[in-house]
Amino acid sequence: MHQINNASLLSGLSEQGSHTLTITNPATGEVLGHVPTVSESALQDMIEAAHQGQKAWAKTTAKHRAQCLNRWFQLIHDNQDDLARIMTLEQGKPLAEAKGEVAYGASFIEWFAEEAKRTYGETIPGHTADRRLMTIKQPIGVACAITPWNFPIAMITRKAAPALAAGCSFIVKPSELTPLSALAITELAYQAGIPRDILKVVCSDNARMIGQIFTASPLIRKLSFTGSTRVGKLLMEQCADTVKRTSMELGGNAPFIVFDDADIPAAIQGAIASKFRNAGQTCVCANRFYVHSRIYDDFVAQFHATINKLVTGNGLDEGVTIGPVINQAAKDKVTHLINQACQQGATQLGEPIPADGLFVPPQILVNVDHQMDIVQQEIFGPVAPVIKFDSDEALIEMANDTPYGLAAYFYSQNIKRIWKVAEALEYGMVGINEGIISTEVAPFGGVKESGIGREGAKQGIDEYMEIKYLCFGGINE
Repeated sequence: MHQINNASLLSGLSEQGSHTLTITNPATGEVLGHVPTVSESALQDMIEAAHQGQKAWAKTTAKHRAQCLNRWFQLIHDNQDDLARIMTLEQGKPLAEAKGEVAYGASFIEWFAEEAKRTYGETIPGHTADRRLMTIKQPIGVACAITPWNFPIAMITRKAAPALAAGCSFIVKPSELTPLSALAITELAYQAGIPRDILKVVCSDNARMIGQIFTASPLIRKLSFTGSTRVGKLLMEQCADTVKRTSMELGGNAPFIVFDDADIPAAIQGAIASKFRNAGQTCVCANRFYVHSRIYDDFVAQFHATINKLVTGNGLDEGVTIGPVINQAAKDKVTHLINQACQQGATQLGEPIPADGLFVPPQILVNVDHQMDIVQQEIFGPVAPVIKFDSDEALIEMANDTPYGLAAYFYSQNIKRIWKVAEALEYGMVGINEGIISTEVAPFGGVKESGIGREGAKQGIDEYMEIKYLCFGGINE
């Protein structure tokens, strides 16, 4: 088994700047290490090297690229425990969740290793007797990405794997809060035979500088971003000058709906999985709960009893199910939203939030109104506001009353209702009697202001390819 150590993690960063990032454990405040940041000139050099290297990488066979990706997948699998520990230390999520993310992130590499060999063109019936028409797919060129801290491995592999499989080179800026996970998996990619100029990690706490260089460079032809809608809109605007291809996975405000014919125990388990995974810090997690008035009290009682069994603490400790939020700003936001909701009439069910540290025990809010700020904003914390509804029509209106459209969830056993609601919800992904929907084999992405493009599935590799039409003339019958 290949080993991951600090020296190998930092081996590719010698050309970067003298300024460093201080990486801390959100559960303990302990300093984990320091990572060099990239300078403007070094980043420009990397983009040029990626541009030159991509030409050779694109000429390799799909089978060769697939073999490199499969070796990368296997190395991540072999180092799952080490990678999970790195992730828990710098990001905070419980170790079991971190192991799950490592496996989930690796699944995209395995998937796109296979898709590399299936980037088929097509033949088109000619419009005249002397012509033959066809299309081929070619890599778009240099691709770059900006990824968040909440899934520091999966958000990279979901973008890097299809880019590399397509024949693109790939430069990623991970969050300044969680660069170690990115550096670790990239070191394994190099061990797997992926050239260093083809896959690069750039570390910086100057997001504006990185974004401006990525979006302005004429050598970069694709930008993929996962983050806030506000920043995504800005990046799209900046990409317009060079007409870059963009993929945007932006904010969410997922409704979790429980109809009166639902299997309540199943809905509770789905709610726990969707809402409290990663301490509620996921873009697809349930943000607001709508429960039919006939079962509202029963659902809340069972929900409350179940979350009381969750254990908040250091993700490395045995039995912990909810780790810390990522930083003080995140805790302050969640606390503010709870306090504001209570001032607006909501009632808080849950342990008091401790003043010290970054831990937020799971919370339920009842007596919540659809118009409250906590319902209209993305919470990004372990808080579940629960709202009553009486009719399907009113429910659909409330569920769609948001500029976001990433994920939605609902529980019902009525097949007519299931079809009606699934078609009416204005979301890119809908979980029906299921609280966990992400998988490498299905397209991930949103509608409205939650983004454009899809990641994963067969659609994911098309985001990194151009379709070229070939017209062969002068062919005699």
